[in-house]
Amino acid sequence: MGGCFSKPKPVELKIEVVLPEKERGKEELSASGKGSPRAYQGNGTARHFHTEERLSTPHPYPSPQDCVEAAVCHVKDLENGQMREVELGWGKVLLVKDNGEFHALGHKCPHYGAPLVKGVLSRGRVRCPWHGACFNISTGDLEDFPGLDSLHKFQVKIEKEKVYVRASKQALQLQRRTKVMAKCISPSAGYSSSTNVLIVGAGAAGLVCAETLRQEGFSDRIVLCTLDRHLPYDRPKLSKSLDTQPEQLALRPKEFFRAYGIEVLTEAQVVTVDVRTKKVVFKDGFKLEYSKLLLAPGSSPKTLSCKGKEVENVFTIRTPEDANRVVRLARGRNVVVVGAGFLGMEVAAYLTEKAHSVSVVELEETPFRRFLGERVGRALMKMFENNRVKFYMQTEVSELRGQEGKMMQTNVPGVFAAGDAVTFPLAWRNNRKVNIPHWQMAHAQGRVAAQNMLAQEAEMSTVPYLWTAMFGKSLRYAGYGEGFDDVIIQGDLEELKFVAFYTKGDEVIAVASMNYDPIVSKVAEVLASGRAIRKREVETGDMSWLTGKGS
Repeated sequence: MGGCFSKPKPVELKIEVVLPEKERGKEELSASGKGSPRAYQGNGTARHFHTEERLSTPHPYPSPQDCVEAAVCHVKDLENGQMREVELGWGKVLLVKDNGEFHALGHKCPHYGAPLVKGVLSRGRVRCPWHGACFNISTGDLEDFPGLDSLHKFQVKIEKEKVYVRASKQALQLQRRTKVMAKCISPSAGYSSSTNVLIVGAGAAGLVCAETLRQEGFSDRIVLCTLDRHLPYDRPKLSKSLDTQPEQLALRPKEFFRAYGIEVLTEAQVVTVDVRTKKVVFKDGFKLEYSKLLLAPGSSPKTLSCKGKEVENVFTIRTPEDANRVVRLARGRNVVVVGAGFLGMEVAAYLTEKAHSVSVVELEETPFRRFLGERVGRALMKMFENNRVKFYMQTEVSELRGQEGKMMQTNVPGVFAAGDAVTFPLAWRNNRKVNIPHWQMAHAQGRVAAQNMLAQEAEMSTVPYLWTAMFGKSLRYAGYGEGFDDVIIQGDLEELKFVAFYTKGDEVIAVASMNYDPIVSKVAEVLASGRAIRKREVETGDMSWLTGKGS
């Protein structure tokens, strides 16, 4: 069995974000949705629309019997800048002391459940130790990605030198909070051939854009279209757990889209976009006019160009069906993975317990060489070899034989872009034009696009953050390391307990680590603050200046 599971490359569509001219802001949307006066009758084409249906949410003011209150510590038990998990009987709370004030929040990151007490507290927010999401400690609001939901914020009072926390029992058990959102009030929603906002692509960028518009009070029509047959799902999990079912990957339930009037067109392929008339045409002939358009199509897997690429048992992975089929057919058979990038290596790791054998074919000398450097790549390669994975490096497949704008606005007014297919100026690297096909960046770009549809003049300021998991071990990475000229490694590569700083000249431009949390989140927070990290600061091995406080 052969397959191509290498890192996706941008689709043929070329999208470049430029700094928009001031005049373009004149026709932006208003939060009340007044920018869409047109109304048309539908053309009768059957679509997979999801229309409004009320979603039950916890009452904002729970009754006394639904709350629990307890003294959790003495005021002197925590120093400024410290965090602690405290128990309220119905669940745990993250207690934070910052600038002399106490704050109580949900204790787990809503993204994947990381314990935030092990994260990084800085500049009035706590950053997740696993994947870098940031939450405001005064409000609990999500400020940086990945993830969709915020934290609950609980009441704190001080009496007789003791700190008391009062919380809703339901909130303690949920451990996540969805921001208040507007609902669609457009009378033609679901029935007309015109929409105020059309979003092409239902990945992280598209979904975050739609949710941000609703969070900002936008109540006109939003249509989200996708080639997939599923509602938006957690795509990074596909290569880490290939037999996960689609319903387990869903980012939001069907009821969510109905409640907030976000219409989803599944299995809908856009074939033409006329930016002059602001009209798109779908493959089945359905036509839809728009006022604002977000292009967030994502990436397509890189396919083989060698002879025999059409034979049976050669696959790429992009959808849950693709992943499920690969793991089903791989059981007890010989698997070849072409490409030793993140996705290919994740697939190889997952299949070692399922397949008879797993081999990896790669043109480079070591896995991840261009991204992580040769020393880190060799350490990870050894981990794979210890798990029975064979490598054929500096090898190319010649034949297969079968046995069975910073503002996410394009140069076209009213058209925005986000996600894997986008090239944009990275402010943190002196506005260098980059393409960063990461899950976290897609979230951030989707939000910025939505904010600028509403003329809020938001800019991309996030620090890129990614992660991978193989054989039960996680590698985290922050920054943008393309063009690094040196790697400073602290820790033990043999034991896979290390932190690697990627430098260019005198400046640290990226960091990667294994079993060294929360070092990557701490570096990301330093970079996000605008402070440069110098090479000499990481060469000494003394990283006390980076360690966060927690207990």
